This record gives sequence, C-alpha cells and structure tokens, in this order.
Amino acid sequence: MLYYLFQYLDKVMDVPGTGVFQYITFRSSLALMLSLLLSTIYGKRIIGFLSRQQVGETVRELGLAGQNEKAGTPTMGGIIIIFATLVPVVLFAKLHNIYIVLLIVTTLWMGTIGFIDDYIKIFKKDKQGLKGIFKVFGQVGLGVIVGSVLYFSPAVTVRTDTGKVDIFKQTTETVVQPVSLEEKSTATTIPFFKNNEFDYAELLAWTGEGYEKWAWLVFIPIVIFIITAVSNGANLTDGIDGLAAGTSAVSVFALAIFTFVSGNIIFSNYLNIMYIPHSGEMTVFIASFLGALIGFLWYNSYPASVFMGDTGSLTIGGIIAVLAIAVRKEMLIPLLCGIFLVENFSVVLQVSYFKYTKKRFGEGRRIFLMSPLHHHYQKKGYHESKIVTRFWVVAIMLAILSIVTLKLR
Repeated sequence: MLYYLFQYLDKVMDVPGTGVFQYITFRSSLALMLSLLLSTIYGKRIIGFLSRQQVGETVRELGLAGQNEKAGTPTMGGIIIIFATLVPVVLFAKLHNIYIVLLIVTTLWMGTIGFIDDYIKIFKKDKQGLKGIFKVFGQVGLGVIVGSVLYFSPAVTVRTDTGKVDIFKQTTETVVQPVSLEEKSTATTIPFFKNNEFDYAELLAWTGEGYEKWAWLVFIPIVIFIITAVSNGANLTDGIDGLAAGTSAVSVFALAIFTFVSGNIIFSNYLNIMYIPHSGEMTVFIASFLGALIGFLWYNSYPASVFMGDTGSLTIGGIIAVLAIAVRKEMLIPLLCGIFLVENFSVVLQVSYFKYTKKRFGEGRRIFLMSPLHHHYQKKGYHESKIVTRFWVVAIMLAILSIVTLKLR
C-alpha cells in the first residue's frame, strides 16, 4: 500500500525523494528489514500466545536423544513466518502484480492446509492430523490455480531471445531500446545447457499441427506435481531444530538472485537468459520471506522455543515451488532444493525396501537406521546442532552451484 501512496506523492504531488519507492531494490531492502523485525519482536508474543493456548507439540516415542525434552514446545510457529512475510509484502509490493497475487494466494492456501493439520493433531488429539488424501487435494487445488494463471493469464509473458537481439541502439548517445517480443509461452530453462530453453508444448508435438494450444494439458499437471513434491519435501525436512527454516532460507536467497536477473531486461540480456516481464517484483516478496525465515530461526534454532509445524513447512515448500515455476527454474529444484529431495527420497527408499524385503524374506529390513535422513544421523549419535549445520553447508554448496548455472552452460 505504501508503494501506491509514494507513487501518488511522486507523480501527482511531486514530493522530492518519494520516487525512490519505484526501485525494487529499495523496497526489497525495506521488506527484508521489516520482516526481520516482525519475526523477532512479535514472534516472541506469538510464541507466548501459543503457550497460553497450550498449543504444545506431542512427541512420538522414536528413541531419539533429547526427544522427551521437546514435549510441550509450542508448535504452529509457521504463523510467525506467514505474518512476517505478508505484512511487508502488503506495504511495499505492487499488489496488482500477477506474481505477487499468486504468491499471496499460495501463502494463505498452504498455510491454511498446514494450520488445519496442526489443529487436528493438537486439539483433536489425532497424531495423524489431516488425512493425506485431503492434503493432496489441497496441493492439487493450488497447482491447478497456479498452473492455470501462469498459462492463461495475459499478464504472464516471457521473452527468450535476449541473446539474439541487441537491445542497445547506438545513436549520438547510448540509450536502451527494449524490443517488444514478449509472448505467451510454456518454455522453461534446462540448466547446464547453452541453448537451454525447453517448451513443454513440444511434448505434444506428436499429435500434429496445432498442438501448442493443448500445452496446458501438460503444463498444469507438471505444476501440480512440483508443488506437491516440494511442499511434502519441506514437510519431511522439518524434523529437528532449525533444519527446514535454515535450508529453505538458503534456497530462497538463490531464488532471489534468479528472480531479480530474470525480471531485469539488462541483466537477462547480459546473461543470455529468459526475460520474464514484471517478475522482478517477486524480489520484494522473496526479501520479505527470507527475512521471516531468518527471524524465525531466532526462536527455532537449537534448543527450539517454537516449532513451525505443518503451518510453516507446507507453506515454505509451496512458496519455493511457485517461485521456481514462475521464474522458469523448476528444473533446478532437484539441485537447489537438494536437501528436500534427499530427505524425501530417503523415506521412499526406506519404505519401499522394507516392503520388498518383508515380502521376499518374511521380515522387513531397513537401509537407514531411521528415515527421513536427519533421523538416521541422530540414531548414529550425532548432535542435532552438528546435523543441522552440516545440512546448511550442503544447502549453501547446492545454492552456489545453482547460481553458477547462470553462466556455466
């Protein structure tokens, strides 16, 4: 809202200095600082409220060191992340921007699903929480909304020829002349390849002429799959203090770089990457989200004063997935969110191998001492802080490698 106020003061009232609000970098900086303040200062009040409402974690007996000490720790801390993210976004972002609208919807949608799940676990005393089928329905519903908007909305366009057309026209002085070649497209980016655009519509080329108009039949299911997979991956990663929030913050920082350069025609031309008009505004949302995650770590680092619960983990996964899809970097998710992938894969491997060996040998056998993977290391005697720190280091390495793909092709 402040963006529109300062735009009025600049354009209509001609108040000196108010034009600075037009710059994404300035508004992103303000959003980051405000979200940090909100999550650290008001986070304590929210934790106090959760404690008074007896919103405590019910710990399952898993035989892990220090597990019993966590019983009664307030959960639903994802409310802090959601609150600290949305307030700065409402204040500093362009609320009419289609990408900002999508991200706000994603935050509230996934936050609601997670909240219902946590509510059932805590107040209905049902350790299973919201039934898996309903979670999937919610994730699919969001995928349909996001996929449909990105495919059908005329406000969502791309330009893939920034490396082929010289946008600088030499006259008596150097000026920037953007060439209007924006178009609707289901193209995405394939990392590590020089000519690295792939159009999902090509998967239907075998159907014959006019296949492009049916591209939504491929695009929307892919969006649904990515949102479901990443949100569940974040949910599984949330198992020990500071793990999900810390690794997510690293991934989000990398996405901020991708978003900023993809939404800036100068940088996208220099890097020879896909230019996505108006997507740069997502940088304001990302800055706010990043500040909220870092501020949440103030209370979630070991020993945690609050857990994010599904309210936070499902929201984090959903936001990261939508950001990656919107900026056409979803094929980088296995690398950028490698921690989520490994945690998810460890569970799939463990369950599959257990069922196979039980059927084959009459008794179930395990690959890991416990899954997800972070529990395996706990079983081996590693302290929580050591596990989390090392996972953070791996996440940073993966994020750096992801960023390097901007030039390493």
